[in-house]
Amino acid sequence: MSARIFSGEREAAGIDPANRGLAYGDGLFETMRVHRAGVPLWSRHLARLREGARRLRIALPSADFIEARIADAIAGCDAGVLKLLLTRGEGGRGYAPPAAAEPVWLLSRHALPASPAAGLRLHWCEMRLASQPALAGIKHCNRLEQVLARAEAEAAGCDEGLLRGIAGDAIGATSANLLVLHGGRWLTPPVDACGVAGVLRGWLLERGLAEVADLAPDAVESADAVALCNAVRGILPVASLGARAWAPHPAFNELRSGLAMAYPMFAEDRGAA
Repeated sequence: MSARIFSGEREAAGIDPANRGLAYGDGLFETMRVHRAGVPLWSRHLARLREGARRLRIALPSADFIEARIADAIAGCDAGVLKLLLTRGEGGRGYAPPAAAEPVWLLSRHALPASPAAGLRLHWCEMRLASQPALAGIKHCNRLEQVLARAEAEAAGCDEGLLRGIAGDAIGATSANLLVLHGGRWLTPPVDACGVAGVLRGWLLERGLAEVADLAPDAVESADAVALCNAVRGILPVASLGARAWAPHPAFNELRSGLAMAYPMFAEDRGAA
């Protein structure tokens, strides 16, 4: 991993112990796929980052400056993952945000995770996602629900954990959005009370390839096919959820082929998944 840290538009040597992201999770992050020294989904990540900064009232460096630093960070990188972490900056003890804090943010580059050799095994998590519309959709840094849920899934010997909201409907996996096939239509849960509005989920919705619908657990388990999607790994098939198993479905291949035509980086992953 390589990383660079910035305070506003000045490079910094490290993270101050008084950083509010460290103390309170007062910040945002984006995890992006790098392909041939570029970030093909950058405009979508930037839009979500801007929305998150607006909601949390965190100052954001200029897009030109961020983009220049991203270009530096991924120069010569054919395939990988880039994480952008934005915090409000330094502040004293206590929750009240400083009136004029300078944002502190960092860029870190990581290896691309291997594509799974088979469909994913999912586990229904006991952990529930709390409802908070003010934070729903954005990628804020308070992720303890996902941390505990992922630990549940790993303890169960599964690849991912499937999370429900307080009311009991499915919301998504710990690090991916949920796609469920019913009657030839791909459905994905709403994320206006909790969960993350993934950039690939948004792409699918804009093109009419998926639609938003409430999904009770039995609607997931009775689906013709289930998949997960995120910006790093694309669209991945689900093979099982507890005792329920799914065989490969032609509609999944059609959906992933459409994504690969728009974003060729995901075509390169298809053989291994």
